[in-house]
Amino acid sequence: MNIDYTVHIWQEDDQYIAHAMPLDVISSGSTIEDARGALYEAVELFLETAEEINTLDELLREAGYAFRQENWVSPAWIAVERHSTLVGV
Repeated sequence: MNIDYTVHIWQEDDQYIAHAMPLDVISSGSTIEDARGALYEAVELFLETAEEINTLDELLREAGYAFRQENWVSPAWIAVERHSTLVGV
C-alpha cells in the first residue's frame, strides 16, 4: 500500500524543519537532508503505529485521504502561498 504526502521544509535559526502534510508529522535536522531523513523515519513510525493499533484508515480519512486502486491518495494541493499581514499600526 502506498501513502503519499507533501513535505514543506523551512529554516528556523540553525535547524531545518520538515513537515509532512496532511499527516501533520514534523521533524527537524541540522541540514535539509537530515530533516528529510528524520521526517521520513517519523512518518514511517507514525503510520506503522497507527496500523498496529488499527486506526490507520480512520486517521487517513480524517486527514482528507481517499483510498483509490489500493493506494491512499492525499488531497490535491491547490496552492501553497506565502502571505503577510500588517499588525499593530
